[in-house]
Amino acid sequence: MLDMVIVELRMIVVMVATGGTTQWMDPESNGGGLLRPTWTLWRREVVRFLRQRNRVIGALLTPLVFWMLLGFGLDKSFRLIDEVGAAGESVGYLEYFFPGTIVMILLFTAIFSTISVIEDRREGFLQGVLAAPVPRLAIVLGKVLGGATLATGQGVVVMLLWPLIGGFPGIEAMVLSVVCMFVMAVGLTALGLCIAWPMDSVAGFHAIMNLFLMPMWFLCGALFPVSAAPSWMAAVMYANPLTYGQATLRWTMSGAASPITPAMGWAVMTLFAVAMVAASGWLVAQPRKNGS
Repeated sequence: MLDMVIVELRMIVVMVATGGTTQWMDPESNGGGLLRPTWTLWRREVVRFLRQRNRVIGALLTPLVFWMLLGFGLDKSFRLIDEVGAAGESVGYLEYFFPGTIVMILLFTAIFSTISVIEDRREGFLQGVLAAPVPRLAIVLGKVLGGATLATGQGVVVMLLWPLIGGFPGIEAMVLSVVCMFVMAVGLTALGLCIAWPMDSVAGFHAIMNLFLMPMWFLCGALFPVSAAPSWMAAVMYANPLTYGQATLRWTMSGAASPITPAMGWAVMTLFAVAMVAASGWLVAQPRKNGS
């Protein structure tokens, strides 16, 4: 682990030496003040994830097992009336629950990818990045885009199973689904960065995430539609930004409508992603309580 940290620090030093300090600090320079450090941190996140095979396997198989156990177990017991309304079509629980499984993958992969912030601070790598003449926004973009790329990639792998369940939706619908997943993943990764940045304990991060993530996912429409929830729970679900992402993803994959229109879903998802990136950028720019 120490060797990896040293290699990454050397990479940053070499890039500063070859690119020049001005290029790193000035976004308007020819080299781009954000591009090089953002690309370096993004690449590090991806390579680090791919080298941890147990993390790859766990991130993919856990939601799939969850989907198979619940989906196959409840598929014959419940038939859900699709929220198309006039069409009155009923769908099996296995089909209904599939987009929610992808949302689970995006949620857990995106947010838990920000644990590396705590690990990097403890190992000294983050201090080296903060000491380098790198804009703080580059740190945010590198982490957020890295986590979003990992989450989207895993979501795409699972989405390839959809033609076996709900039929082939078409190339345009598949592309829209990938875009929807990426926008969701950006917002969720930035949310995780906001939570992880002030923390020093991985165990504390896990405790907060388990308390925070599961209700967020349960109340997004993945397990049951908003229209079937009690009024007080429906109000909480409408306040959950993940509800709009789940509804939009379900619409792009199967064309199923809901009380949340596609335009509303795309708008809330995008605003959530922008707001979270802005909030994480502001937080990273602030000194921590211990003065670091």
